[in-house]
Amino acid sequence: MKSVLLTACVVLFSCVIGSGQVAAKPKSSAPAAAAQSARSTPAYSEVLLRRTEIESELEGLLLDFTEDYPKVKAARFSLAQLQKQAEMLIAVKPVDQSRLTLALGKLLVRKTELETDLWTLQQGFADGHPDVKRAKKKVEIFDRAIKEILG
Repeated sequence: MKSVLLTACVVLFSCVIGSGQVAAKPKSSAPAAAAQSARSTPAYSEVLLRRTEIESELEGLLLDFTEDYPKVKAARFSLAQLQKQAEMLIAVKPVDQSRLTLALGKLLVRKTELETDLWTLQQGFADGHPDVKRAKKKVEIFDRAIKEILG
């Protein structure tokens, strides 16, 4: 938020000092401002909270276990999925950022948990196994809900 205000002040100041022509805002600051704006949404905060919790859990696990431990692998998978969700939220256009609500954040976090459950099941069972099919269906349901909100 501060960077947006600072950029606006610089542009305004440039206009006042200049020869009456409106100074163009640098193109590189627009995507940065949009990304910063997305980071201040409830959805992004929810994803960030869950990512932080998992990172903390992972650090605790790594004190006692190696990278090959199943819970460590699952935590790494969850972190990767949450990172994808965060990047997706940052890519949302500023005009659509009003859709990035807490409810969407909760859906994204829950979908990531279900994807991790599915991934864990797929480590031990074939895709045709009933538990794997059920897990896939749950992920699809959450994915549809997310797409409905984001349009």
